[in-house]
Amino acid sequence: MLKKRLIPCVLLQNGLLVRSESFSIHQVLGNPIHEVERFNHWAVDELIYLDISRDESYDLRRDDQKVKHLGDPLEILDRVSRTCFMPLTFGGRIRTVDDIRARLARGADKVTLNTAALETPDLIGEGAHAFGSQAIVVSIDVKRSEDGRCEVFGRGGAKATGLDPVQWAHEAERLGAGEIFLNSIDRDGTARGYDLDLIRAVVAATRIPVIACGGVGTYEDFVAGIKAGASAVSAANIFHFKELSDRQAKKVMRAAGVNVRV
Repeated sequence: MLKKRLIPCVLLQNGLLVRSESFSIHQVLGNPIHEVERFNHWAVDELIYLDISRDESYDLRRDDQKVKHLGDPLEILDRVSRTCFMPLTFGGRIRTVDDIRARLARGADKVTLNTAALETPDLIGEGAHAFGSQAIVVSIDVKRSEDGRCEVFGRGGAKATGLDPVQWAHEAERLGAGEIFLNSIDRDGTARGYDLDLIRAVVAATRIPVIACGGVGTYEDFVAGIKAGASAVSAANIFHFKELSDRQAKKVMRAAGVNVRV
């Protein structure tokens, strides 16, 4: 039986590490380079860095958080990959096969495609053909309306697409994606737990691994995500604000019968 993975998600905005809530509120936490050093000593299985910047320039003016000489996400990736001792996925601002190639060349093991995959679906297949499906993760951001209907959003949660997440996940798999990174916009930063119905629906429609994200508030939420069918569970805030959260999370997961790496 394949072991279930525990994956911190690190969010970058304008070159800084941030906390996100509902994809619209962002709090600066610090230096994105220092964070990987913390996780290297933890028992996490992989690491995801997502650049969620919406402008074209990086603002590193805060003297207390400034990362010298880092002017773009590729430079941050360079620094992170040098000291990252676990599989590393990097996403954001990827529009072409050359963008994918650049990130893999700088040390990423996988990339995530979100808006570019929505606007140019062929990029999924082109990336899979060039680098293998295992290197292509399609990130799907989902918002649930008051009537319960789910819709895929692009552009950092700002643009409705009209797409059903189950159908889009199935199509992404058909085009060559190796994994799905499934994120709930409504649950982001709320600590209300994963959208379990969404996870179940996407898992049932696909054969590739699904990474659940969005809403973790307790370690038991990781268990619920796995029991809903996710192959891996991811979160951001709980890893930033609770020390040794990796060990506590895996302790709770093992106690619940989840097969995790030590």
